[in-house]
Formats: sequence, C-alpha cells, structure tokens
Amino acid sequence: MTMIKSLILGSAAGLIAVSGAQAADLPVKAKAVEYVKICSLYGAGFYYIPGTDTCMKIGGYLRVDTTFNGGIFDQPAWNGNLGQQNRLRDYYAARSRLALSVDTRTATAYGVVRTFGQANFNLNSSTGEGPAVAGTQTLGVDLVFIQFAGFTFGKSASAYATPWHGYPGNNSSHLLGGHDDVVGTNNIQYTAQFGNGVSASIGLDDPYYGRTQLLNVGLGNASTAITAGTNAYTGARAPDIVGNIRVDQAWGLFQISAAAHEVSGSYNILTPGNLQEISGHPDSKWGGSVMAALQLKNLPTGPGDDIKVDVSYAKGMTKNVINTAPSFAMFGSTGRADSYQSIGFGQTADGVYMPVALGGTGDIKLVDAYGIRGAFNHNWDPYWSTSLFGSWAAVRYGGNSLDLTTAKGQWCANYNVGKGLSADYSCNPDYNISQLGLITRWTPVANLTFSAEVMWFHLDQKFGGAATMSAASNVAAPKPTTRYEYKDQDAVSLNVRVQRNF
Repeated sequence: MTMIKSLILGSAAGLIAVSGAQAADLPVKAKAVEYVKICSLYGAGFYYIPGTDTCMKIGGYLRVDTTFNGGIFDQPAWNGNLGQQNRLRDYYAARSRLALSVDTRTATAYGVVRTFGQANFNLNSSTGEGPAVAGTQTLGVDLVFIQFAGFTFGKSASAYATPWHGYPGNNSSHLLGGHDDVVGTNNIQYTAQFGNGVSASIGLDDPYYGRTQLLNVGLGNASTAITAGTNAYTGARAPDIVGNIRVDQAWGLFQISAAAHEVSGSYNILTPGNLQEISGHPDSKWGGSVMAALQLKNLPTGPGDDIKVDVSYAKGMTKNVINTAPSFAMFGSTGRADSYQSIGFGQTADGVYMPVALGGTGDIKLVDAYGIRGAFNHNWDPYWSTSLFGSWAAVRYGGNSLDLTTAKGQWCANYNVGKGLSADYSCNPDYNISQLGLITRWTPVANLTFSAEVMWFHLDQKFGGAATMSAASNVAAPKPTTRYEYKDQDAVSLNVRVQRNF
C-alpha cells in the first residue's frame, strides 16, 4: 500500500513539473512595435518622433562646384592673387560640401513651435598662397534658430532680407548690389501676419554682420599702400534695428525693408601705447539702409517663370549694397610708357574720420552706396531652365578731393602722401561695379541638378593718371613698388556645379 501511494504521489509531482515546464515554454504576447508615422501637417518628408507629438524632417544637399578664373562659389577675380593675375593665382577653385539640416515642429496652443539647424561640412581646394595642402576642411553653421508665437531667436535670416537673399537667379554667392543674409545672423525678431499675404517683421541683428570698415584717415598711411586709413570700428554698442513690410500673393511679392546701424569709432590714435586711450574718439553716428524688392510670377513666357529685382540705398551701412564687403584691387595692362601695369581700385567703407589734431574735423563722415540687381528665370521644360541675371552698384564718399571738411577730401589727404603722383593724377575713391551673368540648369531626375554659369564683372574706378604704389601689404603679393596707371578693369568667370538635394 505504501509503495502504491508513493508511486501515485511521484507520478502527480512529475505531471505537475512537466506541466510547469510546458507552461513556461508557451509563447508570451510581445509588446506592440511603435512604427514611425508620417506627419503630413508640414509638408513632405516629416515624420513623428516615436512617442511624441513632434514632427521632424532630416534633409540637406551634397554639392560639388568648380569656378574657373574666380574663387569659391563664383567669386570674381576682384582682389588678391586673382585680382593681380600673378603666377600665384589658381586657375580654378573647387569646393565639395555636405549640408545636413534638422527641422522639428510641434503644434501647441500658441501655434507651432519650430526649431531648425543646418551644418555644412566643406572641403575647399588648395591655393597657391603658402605651402601646398590637400584642401582646407571647414565646418560651418548656417542657421540655428527657435520660432515660437511669431518670435524667432537664434541665427536666422534678418527681418531686412528678401526670400531670395543674394540669389535672384544665380549660383554666385557674390552678386553685389543689395543685401545677402542667406547664412543668417544672430538676431531676435517678431513677425505679425495680417492675412491675405500681408505681414510685417521687426528685429534686432548682430551689428558686426552689418559692418564693412570705419576708416581713421589720420596722416600716417604707408606711402605706397593701395588703400587709405586703418579700420577703427569700436566694439558692439547697439544692435542693428531692422524690419520689413511684405505682400506675398499669387501674382508675386512686394517688400519694403529698412535698417538702422550705429557707426562708432574706437580712438583717434590707433597705435598701441600711452596715448591711445587718452587720444579721444569721434562721436558715434547712426546710418542705415532701405530696400524695395519685387517678384513677378505667372509670366506669359511659361509656367514657373518669374522676375526678381531689388533696389537698395545705404548711408553708413555699405554692406547692405556691397554685400560681401570686398575692397577691389584688379591689375591689367597699360598703354602708358611711365607705368608698369594698370590698377583698378575701390575701397569699401561705412565712413571715414580724421582727428582734429591731425588736421581734420574729427567727426565721422558716412559713405553712401546704392545698387540694383535682379534676374529673369525661364523654364524651357521640366528638365531645363535658364536665368539671366545682373547688378549695378555705386559707392560715394561725398565732397571733393581738395576739401578737408568732406569724406573724400580727408580720404585723399591720407592716400596721396608719398605716392609720386603723375601730372595728370586725380584722386577720387568713388567707384561703380557692374555684373552680368547667364546660367543654364539641367535636372535629369528629381533633386539632381547640373548647372553652368558664366559671369562678367566690371570695376568702374574714378582715379586718373598714375602713382607709385605697392601691393606688398598682401602676404602673397609679388607686385613691385613702382608706377601704376589707374584704369577700369574686367573679369570673366565660369562656374560648373552638380547638386543633389535630399
């Protein structure tokens, strides 16, 4: 009996054990997988970040471009080794770029909260200046900002800017004649929407972005220099105040922009030493600029065609006309027996001042600038398009070269010293620039574009005669100190590019 009972209990325990083992081996219901959901609220490419109500889009582009007889992004040969056309110049310049952007948006009771950032990874070709290297690698940050309830905080396009910035129809990043803020500047701004495509924006911009040079033209300039004065801008004291009123409708766009910019000098004596701080300084002046912009759509020439144009005037804010802020020094041939070569010269500045102790009036004289640029953009078919673009701009110092109470007179008094001037020499730092270009694009498949752009640049300088000078202030300048004829100059460049957007 005892044996039978033991067998029964052992069998039961075995069955329980087997049953438990089998139960442990049964499949357990897995947790549901969270698939990425498409977010259609803000256009193509957005998806919900899993577990949140925030939509995100990751995008960017890869671009490879090469410029012949010019700098990166089709910069004309207007200064440096390219402007001199010496043997240190590069016949071509290339850049490869990978741009990555992240755009997030979240709907809230106050409207959409948006963050955006773009980083550029660049490899520039090597140059003839200094030791040969296998290109220069750089990292750039174009735009990094937060938008909330109409406000924008961070590095974003200025409230002064047009939607096309400096690109009405061109590849070149150096089309002068107006404002260009495509990479953004540190700012705070607010935009109000009034309906029917009418809006207005006001903002405070980093003042460094709006500067070119403030020239202290106290007598002390190197006798053979091709420029005058020394840049004497002070540190940032007040932000640029900017704004626009815009109408954006089916027929196109019209915008009026305005900016105010403080021009403030550091010291009357710039050489470091005991006298620098106690030498005094000029009183600050406020300058600024205005711009009118127009875009016309629905042209009879074809679907997608448009015309973009903007007109600008600046006083003491020359960068809103000469937007990349170069000073020009272009060399060429001469027909004068007393000259080695010719030079076209133009110095870009926001203002000049000559201290009273050095024979001037001591106050800042603001420089005027004005320009126009635009493009006609035509689509031949879904795969081919062409743009004809151009610009014209002028810089004016004001007054005359013999009047030391004017900007031009003070500038020339500094520049003329020791130059060995010719009998027919005349001093005038004013200049005009002209640009004209044509670009054709081929897009064989969506988001892949091949383009070729040719551009002519003309410098209309206002000096006359000849003078003795040197380009030795340029590190890689082989030009001798000798006599050069002042003469207008031209340059032609060619840019080819392939770009894949994603």
